[in-house]
Amino acid sequence: MAADETGTTRRTVIYRSLAGGFAALLGLVGVRPARASVDRTDETAAGTVLAKTGSIPVRGGKIIKGKYVVTQPTKGVFRAFSAKCTHQGCAVASVSGGTINCPCHGSKFKISTGAVAQGPAAKPLPRRRITVSKGVIRLK
Repeated sequence: MAADETGTTRRTVIYRSLAGGFAALLGLVGVRPARASVDRTDETAAGTVLAKTGSIPVRGGKIIKGKYVVTQPTKGVFRAFSAKCTHQGCAVASVSGGTINCPCHGSKFKISTGAVAQGPAAKPLPRRRITVSKGVIRLK
């Protein structure tokens, strides 16, 4: 096999071209390396601990990691919701007076159902499925 002035053979050029074409094809079909598919965060993993039951006040709640709101509308009854306001996507900031409160435009949501208690939001907070066992609240 003859090399050109740079020492590159035809075989090397062909292999590099095939490798480049293969990489471009993977990019077009959206295949990602295996390591990218295992980069799950704890916030989205089922079974993730959100809180201990003792840290959630009765008739109140707590915002967890800025992503979830866990409430205890009545003693021993726990609910979880998205912490993203359904009006314009702001993060809710507090739980008080029986409502989950958004600071951006004043929307309020009921701690028992996530339903709108005061607009401008028109849709309830999305509910998150949880399990409560041995004093621990987890995503389901």
